[in-house]
Amino acid sequence: MLFINLALHMLILKIDSLNYLEVLPMKKVISAVVATLVAISFSTVVFAAGPETIDLPASMGKVTFHHKQHQELLKDCTKCHSKAPGKIADLGKDWAHKTCKGCHSEMGKGPTSCKDCHKK
Repeated sequence: MLFINLALHMLILKIDSLNYLEVLPMKKVISAVVATLVAISFSTVVFAAGPETIDLPASMGKVTFHHKQHQELLKDCTKCHSKAPGKIADLGKDWAHKTCKGCHSEMGKGPTSCKDCHKK
């Protein structure tokens, strides 16, 4: 935010001792501001955090999914979000048992029994 504020401050037309506009530095500043805005918007998409936890209702008891913990541990959203970031379209009992329990078994860590995930 400080960089953007500084860049905008520098955009104010600067008149030197000969009373003409310094156009070249302003073009560089505008380019830098545009590049910064593009970088900021790209980083928000790439590093979208999502919620810390997600509560999923289930007949055996709700499942609290620790989203942030999984993000930090896996560092690969495509393990769960195969189509695109956001809600998982196929999320349900079958998907969760196959994907979550399958991954926990493969990695040798994480809950794999009913009572470990489902809490009444």
